[in-house]
Amino acid sequence: MFRPALRSSYSIIRSAAPFAHRHLTTKARALIQEAIAEHPVVLFMKGTPKVPECGFSRAVVQVLELHGVPEEKLKTYNVLSDPELRSGIKEFSAWPTIPQIYVNGEFVGGCDILLSMHQSGELEKLLIDNKVIPEELPEDK
Repeated sequence: MFRPALRSSYSIIRSAAPFAHRHLTTKARALIQEAIAEHPVVLFMKGTPKVPECGFSRAVVQVLELHGVPEEKLKTYNVLSDPELRSGIKEFSAWPTIPQIYVNGEFVGGCDILLSMHQSGELEKLLIDNKVIPEELPEDK
């Protein structure tokens, strides 16, 4: 008897709460689109590759390094230094978490997706198919 009343009250309160959705400005959307179009691999992360400020961002950087993604093909953006970018990238991709990775302009996912793709071999195939890394690494001489 008490539980249904509690649930219905909670539903009323929850539905009355203001909708917390921020609209991405046209300028911010254009800047993000330009960034992901100009670089083969784009990573929106917390911190920098040398000093990641989040374990998930660190994991993504390590996986990309493991696959040999060259620095000149990787562009990173520290979302902690730009609040508009931090919220805007989430709306742009419709993905709620950071880090976020794009390969040749296409959204790949976050840390969990990237790790899963790494474990299955899909990430290596994606990076090779998009000419981010060579099909075969040159042998050491």
